Amino acid sequence: MAAKGKLVAWLEEVSKEDVPLVGGKAANLGELLRAGIRVPPGYVVTAEAYRKFMEETGLFNKILDIIKSIDINNTAQLEEASRKIKQLILDTPMPKDLEELIRQYYRELAKRVGVENPLVAVRSSATAEDLPEASFAGQQDTYLNVRGEDEVVKKVKACWASLFNARAIFYREQMKIPHEKTYMAVVVQKMVMSRSAGVMFTVHPVTGDDNVVVIESAWGLGEAVVGGKVTPDEFIVDKKTLKVVDKKIAEKKIAIIYDPEKGKNIEIELPPEKAKAPSLSDEEAVELAKQAIKIEKHYGMYMDIEWAIDQEMKFPDNVFIVQARPETIWNVKKKKGGEEAKEAEEAVPPEKAEVIVRGLPASPGIASGVARVILDPHSEEAKQFREGDILVTKMTDPDWVPIMKKAAAIVTDEGGMTSHAAIVSRELGIPAVVGTREATKKIKTGMVVTVDGSRGVVYKGKVSAEKKPEKVEAAVAPAIPKEILREIYPVTATKIYMNLGEPDAIDKYLDLPFDGIGLMRIEFIITDWIGYHPLYLLEQGKGDFFVDKLAEGIAKVASAIYPRPVVVRFSDFKSNEYRGLKGGEKYEPIERNPMIGWRGVSRYIHPKYREAFKLEVKAILKVREEMGLKNVWVMLPFVRTTWEVKEVLKIMEEVGLRRGKDFKVWIMAEVPSVAILAEEFAKLVDGFSIGSNDLTQLVLGVDRDSQLLAEMGYFDERDPAVLKAIAMIIKAAKKHGRTVSICGQAPSVYPEIVEYLVRLGIDSISVNPDAVIPTRRLVASIERKLMLERLAKLEEKLSKLDI
Repeated sequence: MAAKGKLVAWLEEVSKEDVPLVGGKAANLGELLRAGIRVPPGYVVTAEAYRKFMEETGLFNKILDIIKSIDINNTAQLEEASRKIKQLILDTPMPKDLEELIRQYYRELAKRVGVENPLVAVRSSATAEDLPEASFAGQQDTYLNVRGEDEVVKKVKACWASLFNARAIFYREQMKIPHEKTYMAVVVQKMVMSRSAGVMFTVHPVTGDDNVVVIESAWGLGEAVVGGKVTPDEFIVDKKTLKVVDKKIAEKKIAIIYDPEKGKNIEIELPPEKAKAPSLSDEEAVELAKQAIKIEKHYGMYMDIEWAIDQEMKFPDNVFIVQARPETIWNVKKKKGGEEAKEAEEAVPPEKAEVIVRGLPASPGIASGVARVILDPHSEEAKQFREGDILVTKMTDPDWVPIMKKAAAIVTDEGGMTSHAAIVSRELGIPAVVGTREATKKIKTGMVVTVDGSRGVVYKGKVSAEKKPEKVEAAVAPAIPKEILREIYPVTATKIYMNLGEPDAIDKYLDLPFDGIGLMRIEFIITDWIGYHPLYLLEQGKGDFFVDKLAEGIAKVASAIYPRPVVVRFSDFKSNEYRGLKGGEKYEPIERNPMIGWRGVSRYIHPKYREAFKLEVKAILKVREEMGLKNVWVMLPFVRTTWEVKEVLKIMEEVGLRRGKDFKVWIMAEVPSVAILAEEFAKLVDGFSIGSNDLTQLVLGVDRDSQLLAEMGYFDERDPAVLKAIAMIIKAAKKHGRTVSICGQAPSVYPEIVEYLVRLGIDSISVNPDAVIPTRRLVASIERKLMLERLAKLEEKLSKLDI
């Protein structure tokens, strides 16, 4: 341990033996340098420096006193304590000798790279790989594009301060991890001014061919590739001949670059000629492959590597490795002698297959693939998730959507039939099994598994199916021209709408016989297309970015099905989900029960959030007025009171969005107060959409994600109390001439509920894509049954008349 006892050390002085002193990130970089790999130069401010700072300034005791003085379950107190502690760290001067040492190393780094005041990245480096909170996204901070020794000192302290984010304090208190035993090292490393960047693998990630290096590349910073923002170029280099044996050049429409004027990274659109041009030369690809082979040899295993090419330096000195980690899937296969590979090739019938776990059949279909157990959507493991893998996790929320879109199937420990994982899987058309309780323990990353979403079973290995699961598109006869497909299904008086969240998915479902979109969730667009908390964007002066991206996603759907209506539900994130957006931690409280906390309309009318809500309204206005898509209506989620509806309608009118003949405002009927005061609400809006999932939860007082209660029969939309609440809403809507629909899961699961709704005279039923055709057929048969019943009654009356 060459760096032992040091307060600051060069990266080349540390190795994998120094994790307790410098953290996993710095140790890994030092290990690469020792192997002769070209890594951006830098140094590490060790955990010993953090300890010295905290002890000599007496901060440990002050911090512990602050934490002891609060109730950590009180959100306001926790947030205030976190703010005080972080400010205390930032305001407290470092010991002079330590500060001067950090400055000296920065000046020496400037000499090494030949640049005065070079841009550096200041990165937190957790000192215990098994520290539970170390895997939490956003717990420890990273600062990019830092210039000057004064700023480096400030950012080192900021990294230290991030150990006391509210979530970190709360977690350590819950897990009884001593705050004074949690240390932090900080890496200061030259920023690579990336012309091109990406990832590479020393084994083909799909085929397992270990004779090649596979390189994925795009213009600008590597975030565009790792974050899935572009389809990268692909170069395949033969390890023996060091020749490019195959390459695919994609159209890379955007790049993420550093803007020196703004002092931060920005996303830009590339001109067509550059977008279609190779982002790497063959010579550069070969140089990268050489580095990859060295790394693989040093670690003795297949590697997953992040790299970048500096535009300010000359080849080959400009080719840098910025991160390297073991590739999990094929290393596991290799270690186990290829057992999983054999399983993948030899499918067995279900009756002979080994069942790993059972759960609730949340989304139909069968899929086989390589399992990846991931507990954090922002973790290193999540970055390795590939198209066609099986996602195994505890429970999902909107942060998981980018990964879920790549998955062949999804398996969760927790959640019920109306959980986020279940709903999104059904919409994406992929199999899902939820509520298994122990999937993340019994399934290991690298295993080949088969997920049967129709039976709620996960098998070991590849299991043959008697019949392959049909995609939604396959439900229609291919010989019939597409333009008349919708006409061959029975016409119903009750409209059949479709639920949708992912705008790109609309192309798959255009030929289904639906009458409109009864629920368009915009959370997908916010997490996947935008990514940032709206208040953060407003603070950065980037509100227009939010409006434009949201309008783009909505318009994609509205234009595709025009003139059929699209009912857009304004955002219904809960506070914990909003915290997951970039920049969100600053604005969101930690609530004990976010499900019934600050969400829906109560959020829109709050002074702290009102301007953010206006961005959503402006996006709707843009779609309707600028783009001319008048088929877009809106829906207010989680409505509780009449006064809040009046208030939110005023805010919409301030922006220019008013109810009218061609613009309707609906409310979600999911809180019992809406059923009780349905007639009062009917005077304020144009329609209701019954959210049977939350309505059942709140009428019965049952957590809809509790598989235990679901197994006992508590969560059941057919409960008389729930049915009575639904009847109250439909009756009031009919009395006042308002539209009434339903967009919950119940009609997709229970045919008897569909009949109940149709008999009550509901105007429309909105279901997930996989249920559109069966629901239309079921509704048609029920309507025919009602007509025959009425005809029989009429005949009975006529027979009693003496005519």
